Amino acid sequence: MPHPRPFRLAFVGGAPNSAVGYAHFVAARMDGLWDLQAGAFSRQPDVNAKAAEVYGVARERSFGDLTELLDKEGDNLDAVSILTPTPSHFGMVLDCLQRGLPVICEKALAMTSGEATKIRDICSEKKGFLAVIYNYSGYPMVRELRRMIRDGLLGEILHFQVEMPQEGFLRVDDQGNKPVPQEWRKMDGPVPTLHLDLAVHLHELVHYLTGQKPLEVVADQSSRGWFPVVDNVNCLARYSGNVQGQFWFSKCALGHRNGLRLRIYGSKGSAEWYQLNPEELVLSFADGRRQIFDRASNAKVASLPRYTRFKAGHPAGFNEALANLYFDIHTALQGYKETGEQKSDEVFGADLAVEGLQFLVAMVKSCDTRQWEKL
Repeated sequence: MPHPRPFRLAFVGGAPNSAVGYAHFVAARMDGLWDLQAGAFSRQPDVNAKAAEVYGVARERSFGDLTELLDKEGDNLDAVSILTPTPSHFGMVLDCLQRGLPVICEKALAMTSGEATKIRDICSEKKGFLAVIYNYSGYPMVRELRRMIRDGLLGEILHFQVEMPQEGFLRVDDQGNKPVPQEWRKMDGPVPTLHLDLAVHLHELVHYLTGQKPLEVVADQSSRGWFPVVDNVNCLARYSGNVQGQFWFSKCALGHRNGLRLRIYGSKGSAEWYQLNPEELVLSFADGRRQIFDRASNAKVASLPRYTRFKAGHPAGFNEALANLYFDIHTALQGYKETGEQKSDEVFGADLAVEGLQFLVAMVKSCDTRQWEKL
């Protein structure tokens, strides 16, 4: 079978000195399915020029902003990856969709559920293509866990605990100096930045694994770090399918660089996955058995050739997970180009983003009312 044609890609934002840019560059190229040909990498001319040099993009195809990029290169591209901070996503995504360009957008898609709904409506009206980046569901063992759940290995899903604690808003360096995050991360809108940064991942992972929808929530939030923003949230949730859930996400949890952990409990067994040990699932069963399950444990998904860029025992990490998602986006975009429809079991667009933001809005409202809030 011939290798699929690489799709022509442009970055908006994503210079090598940004939070996510170089990871996207590495991931998009990993399987030879994307060719970064143009970009508007930074509003700073020197950073923009350096990004083009590092990424191997011709200087004449590196532009100062999205409008210039679309005017000069729009007809030459298969997709645009929007890698700028969340506050800028709404206008940029709409500009691309209005011009008929497929869009890949870093999470969160938008700042509010209203913005996300508008994007969804325009995408539907234009019959456009939109893929939102939720990279953690690209880990092979997370995909193996979904297979187990669908196969009924854990039985009926009863409840879950998902957490994403980090320490970045409370930690200091060895001289006692406070952290210096990007300015936009130190400001909260109607939906706090913490939710848009971390909780969207947890919402997507629960959807990915269980297929259930959040119905109502009760939450509590606080500000305990160096900055006047929400930096710690605990939430209880009731989901469809009579599933109960617990969420914890934080940036003031000392000792956690990125403590993403998933625990799924069913009527026949349970499973736990920890992002810092990504190759293993800890399985427990009703008869008392416990098992450490990895890619060499008769895995049916994680052992597929596309996930075994190197043999078991050599962990697939963050960049590989993101590359898996770029692989899936290429597949979904190829199908879209052939049929005009966006279909994928791995790639999510505006519908899930709208649900996620409604979920976050309900969390925020619950913190004010001190009671359960429906979505």
